[in-house]
Amino acid sequence: MPAEERSEDQSRPSGFPPRFGDGPGEDDAVLLLRCLLGITPRSLHALVWRAGSASSALAAIVAGAGGSDNDRTWLEERSAASVRRELADPEYWPALLRLDDPPVGIFCRGRPLSPEHRRVAIVGSRRPSPTGVEVARSLARGSALAGLVVTSGGALGIDARAHEGALDAGGSTVAVLGCGIDRDYPATNQKLLRQIVDRGTLVSEYPPGVPAEPFRFPARNRVIAGLSIGVVIVEGVERSGTRSTADFASQVGIDVFGVPGAITSTLSEAPNALIRDGARLIRSSTDLLHDLGVDPGERPFTPEGLSPIQTAVLAVLERPMMAEEVSLAAELGFPDAVSALMGLEMRGLIAGEGGRYRRAVESGPARRLPEPG
Repeated sequence: MPAEERSEDQSRPSGFPPRFGDGPGEDDAVLLLRCLLGITPRSLHALVWRAGSASSALAAIVAGAGGSDNDRTWLEERSAASVRRELADPEYWPALLRLDDPPVGIFCRGRPLSPEHRRVAIVGSRRPSPTGVEVARSLARGSALAGLVVTSGGALGIDARAHEGALDAGGSTVAVLGCGIDRDYPATNQKLLRQIVDRGTLVSEYPPGVPAEPFRFPARNRVIAGLSIGVVIVEGVERSGTRSTADFASQVGIDVFGVPGAITSTLSEAPNALIRDGARLIRSSTDLLHDLGVDPGERPFTPEGLSPIQTAVLAVLERPMMAEEVSLAAELGFPDAVSALMGLEMRGLIAGEGGRYRRAVESGPARRLPEPG
């Protein structure tokens, strides 16, 4: 980045002016501003600072000092009340104010973004290697078992596998969309996105009806970073949306982590370059949790989606145990105990070694990414 651009970026104020959203008419103005599509997030952020409030920024757009003609036509036809009738209660996550150009507002489907949640982003290529898929699932599973919420972009490839890994472990996950909050995009992830609505949260800065278009995804990536306490890059080419997510994180002081791969693989370009530039190298979720300062046993974690028998088995498995011991401790018939153990092992919640079962602890190095071809 040229020095002039860096200087300009550093001088631009972050967050919003003190009067933004506070006062008569401000709530309505904020809601209408977040629905406008003819002005980029960065331009809108700059306009808000010039105007000093949401109401003044909206008046400037109506007067032609920003936005597009389509925005002005839309504002003539709509009101804040009519928009609210179509939406669930929108909410805002304060951590987004760390971004240089935070979204004016966000829309959510599913569970609220609780202040108690700690989120880690796991992102990567839409066309990952088999090992990349395995690593993404493993990292997400280990993060979820430690009580973290996994954040990603709902896209094909690494994003989808990260969401699935968190859900399979009985945890929660957040998918940030590059389209309207009502759109299941990509369509091939429709089932996964519906599961996320049930057990996690869909987030978008775009109102209902907005289609997925290429230019929306870089903006989406800054929201992924802003919602998280750390960003993990699993696989990706050097110039990609994956890399942009890491760049947004670095800009606001969020830790960036990279899973190393073979230097001959194009899929290793983004993580290897980030590691060379100072990102933290991780081999497993154990490394990730350690570097984030997260104690896996700090917060009790109860996986979701377990049967009563699986819940009983997991509760008694406080040390490595034979199936017979589990059966007696949980006061279950042996076939029921074995069936529950198999189900828990399939979900990655426990591991079997030498006839004994124990709660899963993500450890050991992730396998090196294979070379292409």
